[in-house]
Amino acid sequence: MEILATGVQRDERPRLAAAFAGRHELRALETSLNAETLPLATGFEAVSTSVNAVLDAAVLEGLVRGGTRLVTQRSTGYNNIDLDHAERLGLTVARVTGYSPYAVAEFAWTLATALNRRIVRAASRTRDFDFRLDGLLGRDFHGRTVGVVGTGRIGTAFARIARGYGMRMLGWDIAVNPECTELGVEYVELDRLFREADLISLHVPLMPSTHHLVGARRLAAMKDDAILINTGRGALLDASALVATLRDGRLGGVGLDVYEEEAGVFFYDKSLEVMTDDVLARLMTYPNVLVTSHQAYFTEEAVDEIIAATVRNVDDYLAGRITECTLVPRSP
Repeated sequence: MEILATGVQRDERPRLAAAFAGRHELRALETSLNAETLPLATGFEAVSTSVNAVLDAAVLEGLVRGGTRLVTQRSTGYNNIDLDHAERLGLTVARVTGYSPYAVAEFAWTLATALNRRIVRAASRTRDFDFRLDGLLGRDFHGRTVGVVGTGRIGTAFARIARGYGMRMLGWDIAVNPECTELGVEYVELDRLFREADLISLHVPLMPSTHHLVGARRLAAMKDDAILINTGRGALLDASALVATLRDGRLGGVGLDVYEEEAGVFFYDKSLEVMTDDVLARLMTYPNVLVTSHQAYFTEEAVDEIIAATVRNVDDYLAGRITECTLVPRSP
């Protein structure tokens, strides 16, 4: 079978090719799938997409017209796919249910540490042989309070690292995770977590109930010198409200690996273009904001697990199997 993989990163390409070698014919493209790039998928029965694909009703209809019968997304999130319409069209849709939680948890701590200890500013200075410490004063994480919003596999891995720092841990989720309570996480109401935490990290999935979970009210409740980290989904955080908060001179640092309007921007070289997203452009001007391009998941271990799951999704589709990765099963 011929498979089209879109949104493929350069470092991902050889791993993806090796996984499908001798099994299926693969064409891997860097561009993401959307209405403009839809013609590229014509003639491919299976299409593997990245999280930044735009798979709305119109694009799904175009895929079906072009002969596509399987969409297998290389991510756990799938809020970019109109699943109801896919089912009406008879499309099979699958995803990756999980990969290394350590990849994202460790990166969240990387952002937090870089912000707290002013690593980006320090590295920029020393490249110019400026070795002053002015403005580089950080704080010990030890003894401070961390808020873990979402205590699934990634949140639990994040909490384990927090325990190693010797931090007081507050957690919030719709259900208590016994593993986290054993680590010393105290489950509290979300508003209390935002009031008391010195560092807050978001690890919940994006769904209607969590859309803009962090808005103006919760940002206002945070300590003026608190650090906020989002490696989950961009729309968990109201970016416009965040800009207003930063404009008021509040928050010690903000680390964003995801952004609500990242599709068509993240993963691409926009250095020679005018940034038309005023909110993102404004965020980039604040010295206490660190933005990365959705790379928290991007480790060898996590990518290999994602690719292995994608291969299994193709095999399961051909065999007519329904698994935990299946979002929309194959039509009879």
